[in-house]
Amino acid sequence: MMTESNQEKTPLAIHLCAPRGFCAGVDRAIQIVELALEKYGSPVYVRHEIVHNKFVVDGLKAKGAVFVEELEEIPAGHTDRPVIFSAHGVPKSVPEDAQSRKMFYLDATCPLVSKVHKEAEIHFRRDREILLIGHAGHPEVIGTMGQLPEGTVSLIETEDDARAFTPKTDRPLAYITQTTLSVDDTAGIVAVLQDRFPQIVAPHKEDICYATTNRQEAVKHVAPKVDAMIVVGAPNSSNSQRLREVAERAGCRTAVLIQRASDIDWHDFEGITSLGLTAGASAPETLVEEIIAAFAGRFDVNVETVRTAEETISFNLPRELREMIASSQAAAG
Repeated sequence: MMTESNQEKTPLAIHLCAPRGFCAGVDRAIQIVELALEKYGSPVYVRHEIVHNKFVVDGLKAKGAVFVEELEEIPAGHTDRPVIFSAHGVPKSVPEDAQSRKMFYLDATCPLVSKVHKEAEIHFRRDREILLIGHAGHPEVIGTMGQLPEGTVSLIETEDDARAFTPKTDRPLAYITQTTLSVDDTAGIVAVLQDRFPQIVAPHKEDICYATTNRQEAVKHVAPKVDAMIVVGAPNSSNSQRLREVAERAGCRTAVLIQRASDIDWHDFEGITSLGLTAGASAPETLVEEIIAAFAGRFDVNVETVRTAEETISFNLPRELREMIASSQAAAG
């Protein structure tokens, strides 16, 4: 690898996955915080990271957002300030707690996560025993399980869990899933459950969200063709971790998850001539551009976009913020 300006740089083909980066749910959640700051001023409180990306969170902090893990951390004199729930969703106990504290809240839960919440409630009303395929401790899983009384939902993380699961009742079984799982891992777990319990009720429409599926498909297409793969994303981002795993399984010998260019370990990329690059659904495009620039400083880069799907989905903002935008547009017009 050549790094001096007077030396010839090694050619590097960068295969840029598309779709990548922000999904509609993440874009909506960030917009909610920014518009709330514009409408209500600072501080606006956010329960948990609005999305799992330090760069995004730090940017919102700089604009006046204050992040807390629990509502009790909000000072007593600030209960009139807006509090926003993260894109991952929250247990029902959280808005109930906010109401008891007379707090005004905005819910930035991704609508596709809300869909899973509604499915869980329907299964519960229809007297079904519910299994949730997901990762223990992830905020989305905590939020989904928290839609129903404690002990109602059984968590299944692996195929071994699916093989070992024993129904608690003789009621019909149904399963739901976290939205950011590995498509292939989930298919394996579902196959075990359907083999053991042929009558188990599946979601009407796949719970794993379109963005997770599309980003994994793009990585499957690129990863076997490159010497190394970078996934831009945070370590606590489930969908980003799954992208790295998908790249490894697709045959890429070096697949790493990094948050930004300053985290690159250049030893991982010695001798490469091709690089795959993608970003998790909560990683902004500016971090992708930063990484391309870092490689351009050391290699003679040629960037090619590899598109495997088109995304046109968008979600409505909460009514309070839609009204603000409508008023602004009317004043401007």
